Amino acid sequence: MSKEEKEKEEAKKERRFTTISIPTPLYNKIKERIKGTGFTSVSSYVTFVLREVLAEVEKEEEPFSKEDEEKVKARLRALGYLD
Repeated sequence: MSKEEKEKEEAKKERRFTTISIPTPLYNKIKERIKGTGFTSVSSYVTFVLREVLAEVEKEEEPFSKEDEEKVKARLRALGYLD
């Protein structure tokens, strides 16, 4: 299988969908909320919200960047805690 074929296969896998059940009152609230927005369906809105939430959670889980770590070390050195 060529690289291009593998990429196409991966893209197909990413486009697969599954069904998730939510309470009807929540569905109806979302349906009302998206009226007049660019969201074409409750599913597209829920997907957007979940991606945003997951991005935030993943961002919070990441340790300090090297730059952040160096800033902290420099500050600790300036305060005399590190040599």
